[in-house]
Amino acid sequence: MTATRTPATVRPAADAAAGGRGAAVRLGGLALAGVVAVVLGVWFSRAALPTVLADPGALVRWGLPVTTTLTELAGSLTLGALVLAVGVLPLRSRAAGDARAPRAGRPEGPPPGPDDAPDGSPADRSRTAPTAYARNLTLAAVAAGTWTVLSVLGLVLRYASVSGRPLGSSTFGDELGVYVTQVDLGRTQLGIVVVAAVVTALALVVQTPTGAAWCAGLTVVALWQQAQGGHAAGATSHELATSSMFLHLVGAAVWIGALAALAVLAGRLGDDLRPSVERYSTVAGWCFVLVAVSGLVNALIRLGGLDGLGTRYGVLVLVKAALFVVLGLLGAAHRRAALPRLAADRPGPGAGWLFWRVVAVEIAVMGAVSGVAVALSSTAPPVPQEPPTSPTPAEIVTGHALPPEPTPLRWFTEWRWDLLFAVAAVAGIVVYVRWVRRLHRRGDTWPWQRTALWISGMVVFFWTTSGGPAMYGHVLFSAHMVQHMVLAMVVPLLLTLAAPVTLALRAVPGRPTTLRGDLSRGPREWLLTLVHSRFGTFLAHPLVAAVNFAGSMVLFYYSGIFEWALRNPVGHVAMVVHFSLAGYLFANALVGIDPGPSRPPYTQRILLLFATMAFHAFFGVALMSGEALLVADWFGLLGREWGPTALADQQRGGGIAWGIGELPTLVLAIAVIVAWSRSEERVAKRRDRVVDRDGDTEMDEYNAMLTRLADRDSPGR
Repeated sequence: MTATRTPATVRPAADAAAGGRGAAVRLGGLALAGVVAVVLGVWFSRAALPTVLADPGALVRWGLPVTTTLTELAGSLTLGALVLAVGVLPLRSRAAGDARAPRAGRPEGPPPGPDDAPDGSPADRSRTAPTAYARNLTLAAVAAGTWTVLSVLGLVLRYASVSGRPLGSSTFGDELGVYVTQVDLGRTQLGIVVVAAVVTALALVVQTPTGAAWCAGLTVVALWQQAQGGHAAGATSHELATSSMFLHLVGAAVWIGALAALAVLAGRLGDDLRPSVERYSTVAGWCFVLVAVSGLVNALIRLGGLDGLGTRYGVLVLVKAALFVVLGLLGAAHRRAALPRLAADRPGPGAGWLFWRVVAVEIAVMGAVSGVAVALSSTAPPVPQEPPTSPTPAEIVTGHALPPEPTPLRWFTEWRWDLLFAVAAVAGIVVYVRWVRRLHRRGDTWPWQRTALWISGMVVFFWTTSGGPAMYGHVLFSAHMVQHMVLAMVVPLLLTLAAPVTLALRAVPGRPTTLRGDLSRGPREWLLTLVHSRFGTFLAHPLVAAVNFAGSMVLFYYSGIFEWALRNPVGHVAMVVHFSLAGYLFANALVGIDPGPSRPPYTQRILLLFATMAFHAFFGVALMSGEALLVADWFGLLGREWGPTALADQQRGGGIAWGIGELPTLVLAIAVIVAWSRSEERVAKRRDRVVDRDGDTEMDEYNAMLTRLADRDSPGR
C-alpha cells in the first residue's frame, strides 16, 4: 500500500475548514443546551400558558424566553471573547519566539509595545500576532452582531408580551415606536440594541488590548441596562436587586463566554493554550464567587424565606443552584486534570482536543444554567414585586420607606446594602492580604501599619456606602455630606498611606517592563499602563488633582449632577467612584508612596494644601449661609416628621463640610510636615556620609572663598 502525502499548501486550508466546523458544533452545543433548559423550565413553571386577557399568541409566549436565552449567550460570548483579548490571550505566539531577543552584536533593548513591529515600525498584525488573537476579535465581532440581531427580535417579542398584542396586529408597528421612545423598559431595550451595534462595529477594527477593554466596558454598560429590567427593577429592595443582578450577569457572562471562546480557539493556540487556560482559570475563580454571592442575594430577595422554595419558582432556583454546584466541581476537575496534561502533551491539535474534551460538558451545563435563569426571569417569584398600594411621600420620592430618626447608635445599626461596593470592599481586603502573604512567603517584608491602614480604609468605605451614611444620606443633606466627606477625604487618606500600587508591583508576578513576554497584559501590565499613561499622568499631577478635588465639588452640588446622583443608581455609583478616586489622587500627590505624579517641593505642597483648605471653608460657609434649597423637589417633599427642616439641615451640612473637611486636611498637613522632616533627615545623613568619606569639601571651598575675600579687602593689599 502506498501512503499518500497531503500537500503542505492544502493542509492549512483543510485545518481551517475543520476548525470552523468544530467551532460551529461547539457553539451550537452551548445554544442547544440553553434552549432545551429554557423550554423545560418554562413548561415546568407554566409561564407560557395562554393568558385570559390580551394573549399575544403561542409564538410570543414560547419565542421570547428562547430568544432571551440565545441573546444572553451571544452577549456572554461577546464579553468573554473581549476579556480574553484584554488580558488572557497572547498577541504574539510563543512558538515564534521573541523577535526582539538579543543577538550577537546587538544589545538587548526594551520589548516592543502592543503597536510596535519587531523593527520598531507600526505593527503588521499578520506578522506579529498569532492567528488565535485575530480570530478571537473576529469571534467577538460576530457574537456582537448576533447579539444585536437577537436583541432587536427580543425587543419586538418583549413588547408583544407586555402589551398583549399579537405580532400581526395592524397597529403593532406604531405602538412599538411609542414603546421604544416613551416607555422606560422600551428605551432600556433600545439602548441595549444600540450598545450591541456599537460593540459590533468597534470589535471589527480594534487590534490591541486597550481597544478590547473599551469594547468590554461598553458591553458591561449594556449588562447594567439589562439589570434594570425584569423582577430586579420592580423589587421592593430594587437597588440591592439591581446591583446583585448586574454582578450576576457580568460574572456569568465572563465565565461562560470566555470558556466558550477558548473552546473555539483551542486548536489554534498551540504552545499558548496552557498559559491561556491558566489565566482564564484565575478569572473563572473570581466569577464563581461573584455569581454565587449575587445569586444568593437575588434568591433571598425574591423567595422571601424557606417557604418560597416549595413554589415552582423555588424549585427552579434549586435546579439552578444544583447546576451551579456542578459547574464549580467541573471547573475544579478541569483545573486539576487538564492543566498538567496540557503541560506534558505536545502542543497542537491533540492538546486542543484534550481541552475541548474536558470542557465540553462544562459548556453544556453552562448553557443549561442560562436557560434555567431565563425561565426564572419569566416566572413570577413568590414575593410580590409590585410597589406599595398607598406609598408615603418618602416612598414616592426615594422608593424607600422613611428610616427612623437618626441617633448615634443607629448610624451603625441601620443598613442599606450596596452589594456592588460591599463586594469591592471585601475583594479589596482579600487581594491586599494575599499580596502581603505572597511577599512574606518569599522572604520580603511589608509594614503591618500599611496593612492595618488598608483594612481600616476598606471597612470605612463599606460602612459609608452600606451603613448609616448610605441610609440617611438619601433623606438628609447633612448625612449625605457626611458620606461625601468621608469618601473624599477619610477613605482616600487611609488607602494612600497603605501604598496599594507599590504593593501590587512587588507582589504580582511579571516582568519589570511594561508587557509580558507574549505582549499580553495581566494585572501588573495593566497597572503600569494606567500609571504611566498620558491620561493617568495628567490626572495625577498635583495641580490638576487639587483642582479636580475642589472644583468638582462645586460643579457637583450646583448643577444637575447632584440630583442625577440622588435619582439614578448609575449617578450614585459615579459619585462614589469619582470622589473616592479624586481624593486618592490628591492625597497621593501630597503624601503618597505610590508611583505616578511628579510631586512638587514640600513648600509648594503645603501651599497647595492650605489653598484647598481655604476653598473647603468657603464652600462650607456658602452652604451655611445659603437660603436656597438644593434639589428642593427631593429633600423638601419627603414628609419627615423628625429632625430639622430641609433648609436648616442643608445649612448643618455646610458646617459638616467645613468641619469634617478640615480635620483630614489637618492630618494631611501633619503628614506632609513629617515627610518633609524625614526627607531633610535623609539628606543630612547622606551629606554626613559624604563628609566622612571625602571630607567637607563644600565647607572647605566656602572658607577658602571667605579667606580670599578677606585678603583682597585687607588694608595692606
